[in-house]
Amino acid sequence: MQKTIYSLPALRELLEAANRRYLEFLSAVEDPRAGRDKLDKLSQSVEQEGRRYRGFNVFDPDDEILLCSIVRGEFNLSGLQNKTLRRHLPELNSGQVSRLLKRLRTHGLIKKIGRTYKYYATAFGKQCGGPHFLDRKRALS
Repeated sequence: MQKTIYSLPALRELLEAANRRYLEFLSAVEDPRAGRDKLDKLSQSVEQEGRRYRGFNVFDPDDEILLCSIVRGEFNLSGLQNKTLRRHLPELNSGQVSRLLKRLRTHGLIKKIGRTYKYYATAFGKQCGGPHFLDRKRALS
């Protein structure tokens, strides 16, 4: 491009395109504080009705299997029950799975459907059990 007054319109287009690309890049960058806040919320103990429910450790293989299990597609359609979750956690009995379901509910990862024994993953639960969250966790280790 020549350095004349006649090349200003072309230079303006090039600079606008560069600014647009830079702004698109900045808008795509995620704020790491949001992920840290979700991780803190997930890993902190919760107290409900005088009882404490421990947080989830995303580096623990058992908790990772549980978090991955609640976001399976089949549960997205028909809901999650104790007996269906036990198929994916065969080493646990019904009472242990019931305590896990209560723990998931108190942390806001699942919600109960009224007058049924079914649960659905909340938006927070889908984020915490989803592949993107667990991939970030693997990147930290």
